[in-house]
Amino acid sequence: MLALSIFAGGVLGASADVLSDVTQRGTIRIAVPEDFPPYGAMGLDMKPTGYDVDVANYVAEKLGVSLELVPVIGSNRIPSLQTDKVDLIISVLGKSPEREAVIDFANAYGVLNNSVFAEEDSGIAEAADLAGKSVSVLRGGIADMLITEIAPATSEIKRYEDETSNTQAFLSGQVDAIATGDIIINALKARSPRRMPEEMFILNTSPLYVGVKKGESTMIAKVNEIIAKMIADGTLESISQKWLGRGIPDKM
Repeated sequence: MLALSIFAGGVLGASADVLSDVTQRGTIRIAVPEDFPPYGAMGLDMKPTGYDVDVANYVAEKLGVSLELVPVIGSNRIPSLQTDKVDLIISVLGKSPEREAVIDFANAYGVLNNSVFAEEDSGIAEAADLAGKSVSVLRGGIADMLITEIAPATSEIKRYEDETSNTQAFLSGQVDAIATGDIIINALKARSPRRMPEEMFILNTSPLYVGVKKGESTMIAKVNEIIAKMIADGTLESISQKWLGRGIPDKM
């Protein structure tokens, strides 16, 4: 009986509690976008900057710990969390059944419209019009999943590891269309490119969530509390106006 008690105590003591670990460590490691402006990109000082970075700073501040930013690309966000390289993901992360099977999510802190963009005279107005055409996407992103589901069999989906490569594929004429977020294209159009992308049709409106490791209910509750405060005190509205030029929706 004593041996069993000691064993049980050891198992309980070894149970994961990321929030407790972060508090004891005094640092939180948060995955943020490496190349997804205006949500996250490397600034001139070679430090991450953007919407998600500001949100990450706020979360760390309210937790009372220092922040270690971990720049990631779309395909390694979730693996970084699963392998304990980060404690949270704040990196343009939408929900999907596949993702919900492997990680948990705290509440949304923003929204991103995913659409298909092409030149105005492309003849693309719906998914069926992509037949025989090529479209670029960020590998592993929500747009990738959505376009894969609806694109005709004769479409060619070209997947890229970061948003710079994704948009460059369209600008250089390597693809007929691009599937990505509206904010990405708005920032691109502000530079008046020679090949101007226009919205052809919307794939979905995707809330952006904080990714949390499976079973970390205490961390989820704390992050939800912080997000609610960020909305209530106007900080999230200010961050959205600063980086996106629009306010946050009434519901996310």
